[in-house]
Amino acid sequence: MGKSYRIAVIPGDGTGPEVAREAVKVLDAAAAAHGFTLAFETFDYGGDRYLRTGEVLPESAADEMRAFDAILLGAIGHPDVKPGILEKGILLRLRFELDQYINLRPVKLFPGVETPLKDKGPEEIDYDVVRENTGDLYTGTGGVTMRGTPHEVAVQSAVYTRFQVDRCLRYAFELARRRNRRKTVALCGKTNVLTYLYDLWERAFHEMGERDYPEIRRDYYHVDATCMWMVKNPEWFDVIVTGNMFGDIITDLGAITQGGMGIAAGGNINPEGVSMFEPIGGSAPKYTGKNVINPLAAICAGAMLLRHLGEEAAADAVERSVAAATATKIKSLAAGRMGHSTTEVGDLIAEGIGG
Repeated sequence: MGKSYRIAVIPGDGTGPEVAREAVKVLDAAAAAHGFTLAFETFDYGGDRYLRTGEVLPESAADEMRAFDAILLGAIGHPDVKPGILEKGILLRLRFELDQYINLRPVKLFPGVETPLKDKGPEEIDYDVVRENTGDLYTGTGGVTMRGTPHEVAVQSAVYTRFQVDRCLRYAFELARRRNRRKTVALCGKTNVLTYLYDLWERAFHEMGERDYPEIRRDYYHVDATCMWMVKNPEWFDVIVTGNMFGDIITDLGAITQGGMGIAAGGNINPEGVSMFEPIGGSAPKYTGKNVINPLAAICAGAMLLRHLGEEAAADAVERSVAAATATKIKSLAAGRMGHSTTEVGDLIAEGIGG
């Protein structure tokens, strides 16, 4: 009898329920083909619940999520809710309360998917960005004085502890070791300007690398140079590790090079706790209920979830099925132009599992 895992599903807003449905379909197919089971439980966190009850997230939510092996998220963002309320109240709160201190973003170009990078293909665009997920400018440290006057002052401070930096770096080095591809970790920072913050990162980076990971090559790039090389020479990269703010920016640059938000997936990871996996593209409310949204990002998030659970063969099978579909069957990643409905794309990937 294979293992059994409990998965919390937060379909969320807009097209989130549609893409989450297809991800669950594919996950079920992968589990059936590889001898384990997945038990899903759905939670209604999102804009509709907030508008109905006035509650963004129940106080018990984080404790409830800790009872699961992983979380699958559809999308958060409702047109009738002011931006920031749901994002901070659900996404950021869960990340902080569950200590999901790694944001993992694979930048992987699948066959047949168009990239704006000339003469680059799947062999050149295949790396992971490890973004520290709980510190930096996102801690809320700061404030405003004399608001609304000509002398208003706004301060928002980037804060890191050595503990936060070390655990993020260790995850990045271990990931490069597991990938066993180029065995390279590149630190993305700004040591020439952010001399306190990224001096800490750089010192910790080299100390840990020399001591614990001598077989892993270490590179350093300023964030502006990182952006240039992600466009010009993406094949240089294996694992990029960086702070929260820079990571927020460069991962979206990476997403467009792999074909756009329609195929970009991410994980909010606590290696010692419960982690949450999601498509990156948002809730796309104008497509809600039309069965035309691209579910591949959510399906790829499901593959990340399986890999995180240790079901490597099942995760590989999902990615192979996605690659086969993008290479020969899916015309475009854009909503309404795939040549298939949302449901049909999910069916294609599920049917390709084990095939």
